[in-house]
Amino acid sequence: MNIAEVAKAAGLPAKTIRYYEDIGLIQPKRSENGYRAFAESDLHKLAFVGRARSLGFSIVECRALLALYEDRARASGDVKALAVTHLVQIRAKIVELRAMEATLADLVQACNGDHRPDCPILRGLSQPVSGDSQ
Repeated sequence: MNIAEVAKAAGLPAKTIRYYEDIGLIQPKRSENGYRAFAESDLHKLAFVGRARSLGFSIVECRALLALYEDRARASGDVKALAVTHLVQIRAKIVELRAMEATLADLVQACNGDHRPDCPILRGLSQPVSGDSQ
């Protein structure tokens, strides 16, 4: 398959596929004219990485997951440990996002949104966040 075909099949932009090649996540063969020649295994890896990225795994984590996927002697506990660590990070982000949402909702609620220059949103944004060193 060429890059356009594999991009369509994997649901990834060609630019992303080139990047994954540049950083060594995939290594498609090259034809005599220098064009990439993707095998089914490359497509499978790309789909795997695409799915992992859609779940928020970093490139470093994707590299580790691919290595575990290709290691038939792996322990599933190693895979689970990586996934659990990522899940903890996601849950922490959700807590942060909920706090951000509550703060912004309070600021929006406090603003009349009328013609007057007084704006509780801007006033709230100008206040230092507790814990900031600035």
